[in-house]
Amino acid sequence: MDRVSSFDEPLKKLLGGATAKVMAEHLDLHTVGDLLHHYPRRYEERGKLTALADLPLDEHVTVVAQVADARILMFNNGRGKRLEVTLTDGSGRLQLVFFGHGVHKPHKELLPGRQAMFAGKVSVFNRKMQLAHPTYQLLDASDADEATEAVDAFAGRLLPIYPACKQLDSWRIAKAVDAVLPSAQDAVDPLPAALREGRGFTPLPEALLKVHRPQTKADIEDAKARLKWDEAFVLQVALARRRYADTQLPAAARRPVVDGLLDAFDAKLPFTLTEGQEKVSKEIFDDLATEHPMHRLLQGEVGSGKTMVALRAMLTVVDAGGQAAMLAPTEVLAQQHHRSITEMMGELAEGGMLGGSDRGTKVVLLTGSMGTAARRQALLDLVTGEAGIVIGTHALIEDKVQFHDLGLVVVDEQHRFGVEQRDALRSKGKQPPHLLVMTATPIPRTVAMTVFGDLETSVLDQLPAGRSPIASHVVPAKDKPHFLARAWERVREEVENGHQAYVVCPRIGDDAEEAEGKKGKAKKKTTEEDPEKRPPLAVLEIADELRKGALAGLSVEVLHGRMHPDEKDDVMRRFAAGDVDVLVATTVIEVGVNVPNATAMVIMDADRFGVSQLHQLRGRVGRGSAPGLCLLVSEAHEASPARARLSAVAATLDGFELSRIDLEQRREGDVLGQAQSGVRSSLRMLTVIDDEEVIAAAREEAVAIVAADPELEHLPELRTVLAALLDKDREEYLDKG
Repeated sequence: MDRVSSFDEPLKKLLGGATAKVMAEHLDLHTVGDLLHHYPRRYEERGKLTALADLPLDEHVTVVAQVADARILMFNNGRGKRLEVTLTDGSGRLQLVFFGHGVHKPHKELLPGRQAMFAGKVSVFNRKMQLAHPTYQLLDASDADEATEAVDAFAGRLLPIYPACKQLDSWRIAKAVDAVLPSAQDAVDPLPAALREGRGFTPLPEALLKVHRPQTKADIEDAKARLKWDEAFVLQVALARRRYADTQLPAAARRPVVDGLLDAFDAKLPFTLTEGQEKVSKEIFDDLATEHPMHRLLQGEVGSGKTMVALRAMLTVVDAGGQAAMLAPTEVLAQQHHRSITEMMGELAEGGMLGGSDRGTKVVLLTGSMGTAARRQALLDLVTGEAGIVIGTHALIEDKVQFHDLGLVVVDEQHRFGVEQRDALRSKGKQPPHLLVMTATPIPRTVAMTVFGDLETSVLDQLPAGRSPIASHVVPAKDKPHFLARAWERVREEVENGHQAYVVCPRIGDDAEEAEGKKGKAKKKTTEEDPEKRPPLAVLEIADELRKGALAGLSVEVLHGRMHPDEKDDVMRRFAAGDVDVLVATTVIEVGVNVPNATAMVIMDADRFGVSQLHQLRGRVGRGSAPGLCLLVSEAHEASPARARLSAVAATLDGFELSRIDLEQRREGDVLGQAQSGVRSSLRMLTVIDDEEVIAAAREEAVAIVAADPELEHLPELRTVLAALLDKDREEYLDKG
């Protein structure tokens, strides 16, 4: 058997069909390699028993403890038998119960003084913690002659506790690992020998043995250091190769023109750009001037002026004879961008039109819901080159959309678009156009390095002058209903002072959605923070209640994704003009909506939103000279994780800090899995937030290796590991990015 194929061997061959099926279905483990990379979550030391006093209720646990006593009880007039076993570990006691035919074996084996591992779900009966019918494994030798020897062999040993599931306990996984552990010798080592020796790393086969069957704690540290490095390094090599491949593609250089459209635009700006905007613009202009495609991520706080930076980049490209397209995730946002860009440009956005500037260009909008005539005209303006700038939704991607010379693609809110959609738009250029990706969800540096490692990153962290501070408070609607009443009074006060307010709800609440909800009920996640399991509050219901009650007499309108585009646009226009006092909306207002006169926001069921989303929503207020107010209404219990999350949002306006909190609270694999899309089985050992130094060092080594040997011709092992990590579909997906 060759070295690679033993890792690709299906588990069914070694473990049998039943065990392999459970591993595939419940743990997503299919091959020998998958199982060898299923690392222990923690280790138990013999003699150091799990604290029974701290067992979590309703969770599957693994405990190492000693039998204190065992007794059989009869019930149901002697027809039923129950075995009760009491465990102890010095910190507390735990009761085990076995019924019926399940009594015989444990009655013989679980004798006072015996030590064993037990696994099961913790429940409460008669105010006592218990495990009903736990599975167990004795930890001492049953043969008296071998007892001393067995205890000595076991003393000081570290027992791996694996991430397990109800159908497969930790020690059964450990037994399965024992069966495949000999294959660790066949591990293909991705690290070049010079790098491995230079950094003093344990060889990979040894690291796998040490992580699964450590003799000492130092073994565990050794193994972890090596396996973390591998994960970071292989990922960084994949990203470095993509970056290198991009530098080999041809692109038209788009250099700024003196006295062109950009200079005319800058001259009419009524304010000075921030230092940050100047610095980031320079980075972008330098990229645009090169003859390979720019790949840049522009991240900045809500309201830091990213659109201004993107517009100046688009004007540079138009000056250089090209066209620029901005892709927005929703029609509301596309219309909003179109409106704000044409307003900022004034007569410069009316090139070729009466009263337009002779240095100007046409700025067109293209969305799915446009009328036929307007759409036909927009398509004509693009193919002739009459329009230098187009702003649109995914309608821009359709086959019939042709450009005269597409030079720059700006993608707003990148996380809303699939790589295929971006790629479809980029393929419309004669040569690959430059790409600028914008996000208002700040990403910690390490995450950006790991997830967007193929993009150069620019950060805007200064707010433009004139932006006001936003005060945020949690409103505990269940514990203190009078706080909610006061929230509505605050909204009234803002309106009386000539301002406007948003009320955000998680759901629309119309019939179509109810039907949808019934279908999706199985998917609904219930948590300890949602004891009533009531549906989230809805726009239509809340708007109705407010009109009749707390905000009677004010102009209250609704905005949500199911409204006709013209209707949405009409509501947004009237809100922007100040004709609507309170806008009750879903998260369609999350990005890009800019109404400086809106000063207050009330977010209902705020615990149903993610940290980044709350931060985004909050950024819609405080956009003018008056201070902003954001009230996070929640019925979540004071001690719940949801309330802790809301308190964190209320406590800081720093999006980078919040994104760290967000990442720490979510499963990291999900974050990377979505954004990285293409790297199989994200990260098992590496944690992006904690392992910053490992990631930075791995990136440095990866860049140097790829620069010296882009095809990895002299590193066949590394090439093999990359091929296994990136299967064909995923590799294409990565290439497109």
